[in-house]
Amino acid sequence: MEGPRPPHPSHARAVPRDEAGGSQHKQRASLSPQPRRRAPRLAAGRARALGLPTRGTTNANRLRRVDRWLLATQVPRLRDPVRPLVVDLGYGASAVTTLELVERLGPEVPGLEVVGLEIDPARVAAVAADRDPPRVDFRVGGFELAGLRPVLVRAFNVLRQYDEESAARAWDTMRAGLAPGGLIVEGTCDEWGRRSAWVALDADGPLTLTLSARVSDIDTPSDLAERLPKALIHHNVPGQPVHEFLRAFDAAWASAAGFSTFGPRQRWVAAVEALAAQDWPLVGSSRRWRHGEVTVRWSAVAPV
Repeated sequence: MEGPRPPHPSHARAVPRDEAGGSQHKQRASLSPQPRRRAPRLAAGRARALGLPTRGTTNANRLRRVDRWLLATQVPRLRDPVRPLVVDLGYGASAVTTLELVERLGPEVPGLEVVGLEIDPARVAAVAADRDPPRVDFRVGGFELAGLRPVLVRAFNVLRQYDEESAARAWDTMRAGLAPGGLIVEGTCDEWGRRSAWVALDADGPLTLTLSARVSDIDTPSDLAERLPKALIHHNVPGQPVHEFLRAFDAAWASAAGFSTFGPRQRWVAAVEALAAQDWPLVGSSRRWRHGEVTVRWSAVAPV
């Protein structure tokens, strides 16, 4: 498999909100051990915020790929409960991606409520003008979800700075705070949102891994390895299932080279069809493949 390509020179000035910077980011952050699945501790009537601030920088439309997936797959989940509450965890120094989430889901989900959480009070204060409760609000909070019980949590570019063990504890803490039937979507993307990967988790654990890309921006599907969530990125080595999946995807991509005549999306679709024919447990509608997307069951890529 080829390694990730160096960034285009035009991207050199952009700094993603999960990128390390400054001496305090030179080592991986870690969380103090927490008892598994225990409800988060409360103090003075509110949840104690758990976690560390991210770099904070983001861009408009950066999370469009995961938002489109949410719109295509999770609207029934959001329409079902009495209170369709969504938490956008770690929105950064700007409210832009939280407001985009409201704009995208709101027309399809009556009574939608979106709460952006940041562990840095200054960031919450900075977006006060964007508050419009209950439709959209902003609060101080971390992995404990500020004591809320959301149906959906979008946690993007917040766990890259943590070590793998701490990231697993963050998963446990968030899962313990979900409303019944709730879902967490945790992942990463590049600064322009052209390469992205995310895991969907419910209260019992991980369900699926999704890869999504602007297909014309990659040489091979394994270019997306650089965006794998923390639970997988260090396991992309021979003998591990996620490595085998990416290797099979690259081989299918190479075999589908003839479809490049019709465009990179057609080549992607042909490669994903080949994966399905090899009995990789793909999930969801094949219509998503045309968007440069593929979802596979977690059991097929989970570390061993």
